Amino acid sequence: MTTVEPRPLASAAAAASPTLTGRTAPPAPARVRSRPDAARKLVEALIAPLGDRWCHTRAVARRAAILARDLPAADRELAVVAAWLHDVGYAPPLRDTGMHAIDGARFLRALGLEERLCGLVAFHSGAAYEADERGLAAELACFTEERSPVADTVVAADFTTGPQGQRLTVDERIAEILVRYHPGDPVHRAVTRSQGPLRRQVGRALARVGQVA
Repeated sequence: MTTVEPRPLASAAAAASPTLTGRTAPPAPARVRSRPDAARKLVEALIAPLGDRWCHTRAVARRAAILARDLPAADRELAVVAAWLHDVGYAPPLRDTGMHAIDGARFLRALGLEERLCGLVAFHSGAAYEADERGLAAELACFTEERSPVADTVVAADFTTGPQGQRLTVDERIAEILVRYHPGDPVHRAVTRSQGPLRRQVGRALARVGQVA
């Protein structure tokens, strides 16, 4: 049986179709300095037109770089890459199921990126609860959930960053989501159900680097 190796992120970014993104294709691998840089270039082509979503994404990536500073080098890099890519599924060309975590993870898998990265994106920030609310548990189960300091870091970066990129506490972030989405929305219901686990993930990540939730 032939084994297919995960595609390097830089190569995937370079090969991302300009037809898919509606913008210029990301730079060739030789011009990409690192995996986080490749992730930024890939997601910028898709998310930058969304305004606030791009502000949020950039701030989450910066926050992840701070919160991951104590992790081994490979895990630190992976956390930052996942932070850059966590909301890529909001890009209009990628919308399929209507749940951005699944749509983003499917896109990354289609690019041939490693399954660990796909799983981090698929399961970020209480996604299992949202999938349950949307009737998409089977679709999410095609990916593997990781429970680790890397996963905690991605969630903590997301849940201490507001929709315009502002710094928030985890309580403020949960509160603003519950205001932004009406009570009948699957996101509102999912965050209501998952706020305990989300607070614990954020707390672990912040405690690891000596910060307070």
